[in-house]
Amino acid sequence: MFESAELGHKISKAAYKAAVPELRTGLLQAQAELYEKKPFPVLLLISGQDGAGKGEAINLLYEWMDSRFLSTLAFSEPTDEERERPPMWRYWRSLPPKGRLGIFAGSWYSDPIRQRIAGEITLPELDARAAQINRFEAMLAQEGALILKFWFHLTKDAQRERLKALESDPRTAWRVSRWNWDRLKTYDQLQDAAGHLLRITNTAQAPWIVLEGNDDRYRSLTVGQLVLKALRKRLGQPATITAPPPPAAPLLRVDTDGRNVLSQLDLARTLAAKSYKTELAHWQGRLAELVRHPSFRQRALVCAFEGPDAAGKGGAIRRIGAALDARQYQVIPVAAPSEEERAQPYLWRFWRHLPRQGNVSIFDRTWYGRVLVERIEGFCSEADWQRAYSEINDFEHELADAGTIVVKFWLQISQEEQLRRFQERELIDFKRFKITEEDWRNREKWDAYQQAICDMVERTSTGNAPWTLVEANDKNHARVKVLRTLCERLEAELEPAKAVKAKTRKAEAKPLAAARKKPKKD
Repeated sequence: MFESAELGHKISKAAYKAAVPELRTGLLQAQAELYEKKPFPVLLLISGQDGAGKGEAINLLYEWMDSRFLSTLAFSEPTDEERERPPMWRYWRSLPPKGRLGIFAGSWYSDPIRQRIAGEITLPELDARAAQINRFEAMLAQEGALILKFWFHLTKDAQRERLKALESDPRTAWRVSRWNWDRLKTYDQLQDAAGHLLRITNTAQAPWIVLEGNDDRYRSLTVGQLVLKALRKRLGQPATITAPPPPAAPLLRVDTDGRNVLSQLDLARTLAAKSYKTELAHWQGRLAELVRHPSFRQRALVCAFEGPDAAGKGGAIRRIGAALDARQYQVIPVAAPSEEERAQPYLWRFWRHLPRQGNVSIFDRTWYGRVLVERIEGFCSEADWQRAYSEINDFEHELADAGTIVVKFWLQISQEEQLRRFQERELIDFKRFKITEEDWRNREKWDAYQQAICDMVERTSTGNAPWTLVEANDKNHARVKVLRTLCERLEAELEPAKAVKAKTRKAEAKPLAAARKKPKKD
């Protein structure tokens, strides 16, 4: 990959000075248009060897452009808060909104490279991280982001000379530390790890630009010109207008015998009031024990609730909350996205609410809105909701990999039961606020929603995050099933940790017991 960096480029001081004014004017004009129209965000990744000029390039962009609409994100060792969430959480929450340019000094590439150099991950594991990065960047690009990735390259000799020059100048000596010289010793390992990672993440939607870092003027001018060229090209493209899909959208699957996962649910299931009280107390008590278990301190829990209007999601959530410490959980109600959320990729507003270790996030409606309401109502294109299945699976897989337990519930009721609950809500004062004209209108699209739900369950019920379908015509039965399922999942997830601890204690106890045995007399 680094062979693509052309060596020996130099620009005279006079040529540099002559080119900068026009470049600055162009960058400011493009930036003003970007901020005014807000058509997309710009992600600018600045990476490379120490001493190759990463900091100088960033400082010049701040000098040439309007700093009010720039942000620099620098990432080093993760904080305690960041370690308690999936690794990509800190990058997701730092994404620039539409209309702004975010400069990443250190990015999602830094940790895999560092870990590979340190021998903490194998080459296949590095490849797996690269595949994850490719999917992440593809998602950003499909959401409209402009991604520019620069790698500043220096040969080993050039890096040594650059560090010496910086160290010998009193004005720049502070920029060179023992750490920089130690990094020079791992130059070859960095070349191998970074070169391999750059090759397999050099994609059409987010290609790498490798630049020689020897000549400051060449490097700075080239970065500025390439950023301006990319901005002008993207701003000059007409905005794509998403037309709503036709009313009879093609189905993803066909029920040849009229049976599907929803039609096979026994909605007649009930639980008597007396049994309900006993079962509710039992499972709430068990849940309280599980979330206070020492093993849960290193885990987190995400509960996702979906279902038709009036299916009983709120009631089930309140029964879970009654078993938890109010300081330990958060309920996130999901409605139409705000202006802030519309300026970000679709999944951004869910990433920002992920819980820390030992905590619980309960989503009242979820990231599945894209393949349900947005699909049916035509709020996104067919291409958007079709690709959302794999993006959602990736999202949940990342949560599971980081130790988050994901439990998903679909509460199903019949059309007749929904009508009864709607009518009841209109008659009871403290429930009247729950019913809206939109709820009545959604009933007209019942069949379309049922098909979308079946597609959703089929495509996103995975080993790490399976769907639990809850027969919810009877609220007592539904609430107990939700609590029981939650406890069973937690027990299954926490039991391996308990078993390992018990095995370790037993192994440690053997030599101790042997030492305590009195020696036999001769």
